[in-house]
Amino acid sequence: MKTLPEALATARQLDLDLVEVAPDANPPVVRIMDYNRFKYETAQKAKESRKKATNTSIKEMKYRPKIGTGDFSTKTRQVAKFLEEGHKVKVTITFRGREVSHPELGMKILDELVEQVGPLAKVEAAPRLDGRNMTMVLAPDRRGRQAQQASQAPAQQALDQPAKGEEPPADGSEQESALPGHEAGAANDQEAGAGRVPAAVSAAVTT
Repeated sequence: MKTLPEALATARQLDLDLVEVAPDANPPVVRIMDYNRFKYETAQKAKESRKKATNTSIKEMKYRPKIGTGDFSTKTRQVAKFLEEGHKVKVTITFRGREVSHPELGMKILDELVEQVGPLAKVEAAPRLDGRNMTMVLAPDRRGRQAQQASQAPAQQALDQPAKGEEPPADGSEQESALPGHEAGAANDQEAGAGRVPAAVSAAVTT
């Protein structure tokens, strides 16, 4: 246990910061640390947590039984984007006039949509006709997407490998070498950090 002046002196000697971590304790607890690095690591952890958190919502995309090829492709790409982002998609086919007497036209659109999005989606709610609307709900299929990526990996590796008998560039542009002075710089960095004390050093303020 150190007094406040002693803790401040220790932090200055180590070129670190004195941060109060438990102000309600008696005596208050402080910690000697690199505060800027602490803030950076905390922000990175929060960013990773937000990235892993699942924020699923239901998007809706509307089609018409007589939709054109261009519109169908545009809407289907947007559906695939929603699925890749982890959202569910409610697909609605809207019938007008006498179109409602031909539900097979809507089923044809939905079947083609499911075929287009492929392994990205699974049908969570089968198509059903409700008045003048036919609806279907698609959900992200993570297993199917992982299987697709696994099947594409060998092909990508084959493309990345040089052709048989191909030699690397003569100028050595893709080779790395240690330049003189790099090792000396690394040694200097090790010597400079030899005197630093781990950030877990703690002190308590006495009143």
